[in-house]
Amino acid sequence: MNVRSDARYPARLNIDFPDRGLDRMATLLRLVYVIPVAILLSFIGGIALGDAGEGGRMGAVAGGVLVVPVLLMVLFRQKYPRWWFDFNLQLTRFSTRVMSYLALMSDRYPSTDEEQSVHLELDYPSVKEELNRWLPLVKWFLAIPHYVVMLFLGIAAFFAVIFAWFAILFTGRYPRGIFEFVEGVFRWGLRVNAYAFLLVTDRYPPFKLAS
Repeated sequence: MNVRSDARYPARLNIDFPDRGLDRMATLLRLVYVIPVAILLSFIGGIALGDAGEGGRMGAVAGGVLVVPVLLMVLFRQKYPRWWFDFNLQLTRFSTRVMSYLALMSDRYPSTDEEQSVHLELDYPSVKEELNRWLPLVKWFLAIPHYVVMLFLGIAAFFAVIFAWFAILFTGRYPRGIFEFVEGVFRWGLRVNAYAFLLVTDRYPPFKLAS
């Protein structure tokens, strides 16, 4: 099986740091403000926002992501239909924008289609050359070590966001160190999702927060 020569992981996430004063009122009432777009997202993808801190759900795994159909196509046809990939990509982008908004990483209301400050990319795989047709059957199991690590990372990110909430209310600024940590947790979750559920790569996700 051929492997891409470039060292970039096929799932990448970068969120622009808001190097400016943030809207204190929007921060104070974030849990209220997010309700409409969260409802919209739930209709589109069935995302469980309450599970955001649990393992593989961090980084926006949604019930609406096409997993089983893609698995069957890779297994029996060695194909990943482009429109299925595009749906998963756009849903993952949208849900990540909502999650980053909920994590106070921007005070711009999440767009359903514009990139805004969240830059998320998934590489479309050449299935026959890059994916083992049998591996999707066990990827969810092989990713168990990541679920364990991400459980603790998710808990840490939860308390980090609470700290950031207070920091923004008092200073109007998101502490950069906390921002980069939460961004890293989202990035870690995206890589795990790309490997175990979105099935865009056979490269095992690295155990790191950095890009």
